[in-house]
Amino acid sequence: MNMKEIRAIAKAQGVKPLKRKKADLIRSIQLSEGNVDCFASSQQQACNQMNCLWRDDCFGQAIKAA
Repeated sequence: MNMKEIRAIAKAQGVKPLKRKKADLIRSIQLSEGNVDCFASSQQQACNQMNCLWRDDCFGQAIKAA
């Protein structure tokens, strides 16, 4: 998902995008939804959140961050 799409989701959730990095913005969105702010934190590629909107990007970002 690109940053334009993520910013639109953030605004719809009432989260101010400001100049945040992708992972930080997604974590803020996750918190606003009442979810765990875990984006890009699973370095084992293990996650039980099968319906997470961010799942596709999550593992790739976690690997890059390692």
